[in-house]
Amino acid sequence: MLTVGVGVACTAQVPAQHDGQDDREQTDQGVGHAGSLPHLRVEVINVLPHDRSSFTQGLEIADGTLYEGTGLRGSSLVRAADPLSGAVRHEVRLPAGFFGEGITVTGDRIWQLTWQEGVAFERDRASLQELRRVEYPGEGWGLCFDGQRLVMSDGSDRLTFRDPVTFAPVGEVSVTRRGAEVDELNELECAGGQVWANVWGSDEIMRIDPASGRVTAVVDAAGLLPPEQRAGADVLNGIAAVPGTDEFLLTGKNWPSMFRVRFVP
Repeated sequence: MLTVGVGVACTAQVPAQHDGQDDREQTDQGVGHAGSLPHLRVEVINVLPHDRSSFTQGLEIADGTLYEGTGLRGSSLVRAADPLSGAVRHEVRLPAGFFGEGITVTGDRIWQLTWQEGVAFERDRASLQELRRVEYPGEGWGLCFDGQRLVMSDGSDRLTFRDPVTFAPVGEVSVTRRGAEVDELNELECAGGQVWANVWGSDEIMRIDPASGRVTAVVDAAGLLPPEQRAGADVLNGIAAVPGTDEFLLTGKNWPSMFRVRFVP
């Protein structure tokens, strides 16, 4: 089995040619009718431990560290952990009135959203300590960094692009699947020039072209947890690209396991 590498670069630095998705899309379309939307499945490479108490809202790997943001008022936190063992290196809790949501790494900083409080926390990546708070309208769900812009979801069909320094909005796009709007976009991951999005309450992950908002592939991630681990587990939520590969880590809210996977036809 493969293991999560250490000392790797930030997710946003993974070059598109290493993402491996373009080749898979062409292969999948080749077996269907012209213009069909590729449907991918999950190939599990490794099963890793995950803290079952974590109500996972954001997941990202940077420089050999797994960063995770969790939710629920009174227990929301952001932590840095070993991606193989899950051992916590350090963590910081949010004030009791805040419900944590998505996170992303931007250089030596981490941005963390809140659900209905309209506040984003900017943190020092090394210490996880709060540096400042920035307000935004509406809800906060998922967040990722494409190397130039933050990409944010709010539970609707809209992705909002934001300046990674000021957090000011710089654009937006509506996400569509075969022309129909796709809402409840949740945890996000930017990789290979695409945005990958968990869809809340489902086992589907959408691959989205951020330029047009079109869904370019759908991943069926059902059946990852065995039946004996389903009790007490909540929905699939948490996707992190493994830098330098075409692989991802997937988990869910209160899941006892995290899965290193590939998306294949």
